[in-house]
Amino acid sequence: MSTALALWLGVGLDALLGEPKRWHPLVAYGRFAGMLERHLHADTRIAGAVAWCVAVLVPLAGLVMMRRVAPAWLAFVLDVVLLYAAIGRRSLGEHARPIADALESGDLAAARAAVGWMVSRDTTVLDASQVAGAATESVLENGHDAVFGALFWFALLGGPGALLFRLANTLDAMWGYRTPRFLHFGWAAARADDLLGFVPARLTALTYAVVGHVDGALRCWRTQAPHWKSPNAGPVMAAGAGALHVALGGPAPYHGQWQDRPVLGEGDKPGAASIRAALRLVDRGVVVWLFIALLVGIATYA
Repeated sequence: MSTALALWLGVGLDALLGEPKRWHPLVAYGRFAGMLERHLHADTRIAGAVAWCVAVLVPLAGLVMMRRVAPAWLAFVLDVVLLYAAIGRRSLGEHARPIADALESGDLAAARAAVGWMVSRDTTVLDASQVAGAATESVLENGHDAVFGALFWFALLGGPGALLFRLANTLDAMWGYRTPRFLHFGWAAARADDLLGFVPARLTALTYAVVGHVDGALRCWRTQAPHWKSPNAGPVMAAGAGALHVALGGPAPYHGQWQDRPVLGEGDKPGAASIRAALRLVDRGVVVWLFIALLVGIATYA
């Protein structure tokens, strides 16, 4: 029952407070990881694995020890704070809604600038539909990375589990690129993120199906996800696009070149409405997860 209560409180804190405005722990962690990479970098998988262990397992071990010796009430408070720091449901909306607002007002330049904070592609050459598609894809993918993945690992391992997932996800975003510098060094970060995200990504895809157009979500998940380059983003984004009845994916510009990508979903072209619909999809999924956690907590308590 305490896990369910901590889930509700952590999600509630995120809804009430959002991201810390001046000092976000994940931003500070990103600076630490960057410093660590500069000192430990070598063009080998072993160096990357050592750096990953130092960056993730060392702080995690310290946290587990602290939690173990703390009084029960303090361990509970620590869990709630860690979950609040790990999830980003409110910030997802705070980043995505300005894009929808700009598109609805016809301000393509503002929409391009806003979506540039969410995606790594070259947004200056995107038209309105492509901007909306990039934002919708980001909302769906981050529904897993910043919300459901953290909730899943919190349910399994408490605050340390949520922290483990978000730190691994952060390192993948920093080191997991197939660039000359990170091709070997970032291998461990990419594989760890794939492993930790495997189950929650599929639960996220199932959640999108349950709270959206279920037939379309399951069909797109089954037929389109295997063609996506990421084993976890594929199911999440394909099911999400099918649940929204919107066509996503397709060619996108990265580093000055257009890259072919498989089509995701089916139906309407993306627009401001699809961005808002994706946010509602994530919100409905969170409600479902919270009530499932409450029912499980009541059943185990009884």
